[in-house]
Amino acid sequence: MPRATLVFLCVLHLNTVSGCELFGRFDMPSLFHHGDIMIGGIFPVFNKEQQQQQFCNFINFFRFDLRAFRWTQVMIFAIEEINKDPALLPNISLGYRILNSCASPTNALRAALTLASRPEETEFNSSCPPTISAVIAASGSSQSLAVAGTLGPFQVPIVSYFSTCACLSDRAKYPTFFRTIPSDYFQAKALAALVKHFGWQWIGAIQSDNDYGRNGILSFTEEVKKLGVCIAFVGTILRTYSMDKILDVVEMIRRSTVKVILAFVPEGDFYPLMKEVVKQNITGIQWIASEAWITAARPSTPEIYQAFGGALGFVVQKMAMPKLKPFLTNINPYTDPSAAFVKDFWEIMVGCRPVLPEEHRMDKICTGNETLLNSQHAFFDVTQLRVTYNVYKAVYAIAHALHQLIFCKPAGQKPVRPCLNVSEIQPKEVTDHLQRVNFRNEFGDDVFFDENGDPPASYDIINWQLRNGQVQHVTLGHFASAANGDFRLNIQEEKIVWRTGKRVPTSVCSNVCPVGTRKAQIKGKPTCCFDCIPCADGTIANSTGAADCTPCPQEYWSNERKDECIPKTTEFLRYHEPMGIALTVVSLLGASLSLVTMMVFIHYRETPVIKASNSELSCFLLFSLFLCFLCPLTFMGRPTVWTCMLRHTAFGVTFALCISCVLGKTIVVVTAFKATIPGNKVAGKFGPAQQRIIVCSCTMIQILICVLWLKFKPPFPDMVFRYSNKKIVLECNTGSEAAFYAVLGYIGILAIVCLVLAFLARKLPDNFNEAKFITFSMLIFCAVWITFIPAYISSPGKFTVAVEIFAILSSAFGLLSSIFAPKCYIILVKPEKNTKKHVMGINDSNPTIIIIIIIIIIIIMSSSSSSSSSSSSIITNFRSILT
Repeated sequence: MPRATLVFLCVLHLNTVSGCELFGRFDMPSLFHHGDIMIGGIFPVFNKEQQQQQFCNFINFFRFDLRAFRWTQVMIFAIEEINKDPALLPNISLGYRILNSCASPTNALRAALTLASRPEETEFNSSCPPTISAVIAASGSSQSLAVAGTLGPFQVPIVSYFSTCACLSDRAKYPTFFRTIPSDYFQAKALAALVKHFGWQWIGAIQSDNDYGRNGILSFTEEVKKLGVCIAFVGTILRTYSMDKILDVVEMIRRSTVKVILAFVPEGDFYPLMKEVVKQNITGIQWIASEAWITAARPSTPEIYQAFGGALGFVVQKMAMPKLKPFLTNINPYTDPSAAFVKDFWEIMVGCRPVLPEEHRMDKICTGNETLLNSQHAFFDVTQLRVTYNVYKAVYAIAHALHQLIFCKPAGQKPVRPCLNVSEIQPKEVTDHLQRVNFRNEFGDDVFFDENGDPPASYDIINWQLRNGQVQHVTLGHFASAANGDFRLNIQEEKIVWRTGKRVPTSVCSNVCPVGTRKAQIKGKPTCCFDCIPCADGTIANSTGAADCTPCPQEYWSNERKDECIPKTTEFLRYHEPMGIALTVVSLLGASLSLVTMMVFIHYRETPVIKASNSELSCFLLFSLFLCFLCPLTFMGRPTVWTCMLRHTAFGVTFALCISCVLGKTIVVVTAFKATIPGNKVAGKFGPAQQRIIVCSCTMIQILICVLWLKFKPPFPDMVFRYSNKKIVLECNTGSEAAFYAVLGYIGILAIVCLVLAFLARKLPDNFNEAKFITFSMLIFCAVWITFIPAYISSPGKFTVAVEIFAILSSAFGLLSSIFAPKCYIILVKPEKNTKKHVMGINDSNPTIIIIIIIIIIIIMSSSSSSSSSSSSIITNFRSILT
């Protein structure tokens, strides 16, 4: 409060208390009735129109507000009813003084100062009449702010019936302010709940250029921001604005793309804009109303309905007061000729001017026989009272507070005698008791105030509908707050008449993003304006309007629409697929050939060729090759813990056994050559027992490596995601890379030793020189496994397993064909050469067919390798060996 105003009020208070005089008295007409306790009232009986610039005294420039006049009459009605009630303030009369605020903060301040002064209408002997104990004011938040700021420092309680600004709940600034209408804090929640219910995300707002409008839109904006709703624009209007400013707001509405607009303005401020919207034929907008205009009579016309039909808004609950109608119909200017406002009311109701002794007017004169008893005017409809009922509750709240103060007991409990003299009543005490008021009135409503002076929030949802050519305010729902801060919204959506017809209007800056897309904010625009971007691969949006895409779990992938995570396809080498079938057939073929060859060797074991090739080691070698051909079967199918451990260890042990047998045969050949040299006794030291020891010991080393591998870090089934985003490769993780390469390295060492020894003995002077065949087999074996390493590393998915199987089969076939094919050829095709003479004879021919087979195998193996340079070098080396 400005310091000058505060000083003035202090002087005013001192003069009122001591001398009962007020300097600078305002000449304001009033409705007055003396009582033991006086209650003040401030109502906007006259409203200033836009074009007027005169003081409130010149009523010809102001519009008479019938609704506000009814508020004054219900205050008088309630006071008279209380004065007749023996249970409430018995033997104590309430008086009143009612002034006009002209719906202006300035005039409301004048009215407040006038109420604080001595009323001129009193005619009694006491030098100091009773002061105002409480004030019922005012209709607008700006007016109530002025009144509360003026009378608050003097602890005078103010009870408002129509001021909803949430700012008035600030107890630090307005400690004596109460109201019987819910705060805009609750109305903002109700409006936000309505917006959320219908999914409106892009709305406009119109506010009045005062505390009511600005604070109301501010509270609403804070609520809807939590819901992701954007305010496209905020237009500001006031009844005293020039037409240019109003047209600017109209143009803003016309240019905007919003289809829903909230108007948080009083009816007097909004009406000029409404007329201009209708004039410019701006239709197709769904209007949301605050309680200040949704049920106002002046805009509720078929003309305004053209643009504002279907409006939705919240109002306080209605109440029927049947006893009020006889009181209203008994209003008569002849009963109290000095009563303010009654003559203006009478002229509007009956259409003539009452003739009073002091008046000489040329207007249409009443005959004196006019009556209001049969009037059908809406003024007398007491079945749907809202703000009027708030005035009624305000009067009774003050009366109950006074009763508790004077009798020290709540109303209803039979008082013995007053505990406080009426003349000793202090405004602060009335305020304290008003805060503690809690009673149920005759209509069943509980009247009380919370710590901020606010009543419980309860609203009706109103819909503008046109019935029989008249605009009706149809109740279609309810909103109520709970003590825990929650709320309940009930609405009969199917009965709403929309501006767009029966279909619920939509209002969005951007259409809701469909499933499979996400919002992408447009730079420089509100959050409600966005583009819809398809989700990236591997992410989904399974609901409309998604802000972000949700990544799929690792084992899933997004479908084509990006609205669902589907399991990734699993990939492993299956038995029933073409590649699996082919490898299985080749593997079984190799195993069958090994068995057949073993049977041939057993059957012809007494022949020179079999004896010369060491039949025992040959059978061991054929058995190990049989196992080698079966190893690929463990590499196919879904990997499991057991198959993963078996496939690598079985492969390592069987090939170690195989190469150990070859090594044994190679050593036999070399020692046999050395035995032909006179005096060399090496052959005698390398008999069958030593051969078995070599085979077993070399194999046991590999077995020991595999046991340690399985003991500390065994292979296990694993899912690999790196090859493709859309599939999972099921493979066996080696567990320990060092152990895996140790197994391969040990086999390689054995193969290299065999190759070196066989190469040294390749030119022995025998017709059946087995060292040469072992050399060929080791060359094939080494070439296969050398080219296997880059192919194994570079092959993706199940082809890695296929390359490993191919290497196993190629090397096994190389050994089988190089070592045993020549012998079987002689035994089965050329039995005449299966003699000791031929075996020990001079080498006169070469096994051409075996060479061709070896070349074909090497070419196939080399073409499958990923390293072309390695393949060409192997072929070159092989050709040099042949020559």
